Amino acid sequence: MTRWLMAFGLLALLLWPATASQAASATEIDAKVQAALKTFYRTSPAGQELAGKAVGLLVFPEVYKAGFGIGGEYGEGALLEGGKTSRYYSIAAASIGLQFGAQVKSEILMFMTSEALRQFKASDGWEAGVDGSVALVTLGAGGEIDTQNIQDPIIGFIFSNKGLMYNLSLEGSKITRIER
Repeated sequence: MTRWLMAFGLLALLLWPATASQAASATEIDAKVQAALKTFYRTSPAGQELAGKAVGLLVFPEVYKAGFGIGGEYGEGALLEGGKTSRYYSIAAASIGLQFGAQVKSEILMFMTSEALRQFKASDGWEAGVDGSVALVTLGAGGEIDTQNIQDPIIGFIFSNKGLMYNLSLEGSKITRIER
């Protein structure tokens, strides 16, 4: 029973919304977003090409994930339209299962149509897989991007400073607008 309470306590701490004093400032988020985009473009020229075609980019430069049986993840980021920040968002998710450890990753959602971006911005809290389908782009043979998902209205990338990551999902991630 004590282990379950500790696990639920850990989960609550991981997913507890950041207070104003703990949350990153708009300037900090913007700087981290630009750094994440630089890393992404350096490791994925095809991703940079896709970003140039997108009507909006939602960039979460640091999504922290930790778990011990029960896990959670949280990060803050910015929506870029026309290369400029238009809004700030947080992303959070919880999971149960065989897991142990922690990691930090970056996530980018590319809105390829105006309608997909409009629906996202109109939502109160958007959940991947429920409110919109996200086609996660994976690496193909030779480390190239598998471009079969280019026609999807929302394309997602999950990466670290070493490049795109395998076997990850955005399903169940809740994205909520935050005021700055």
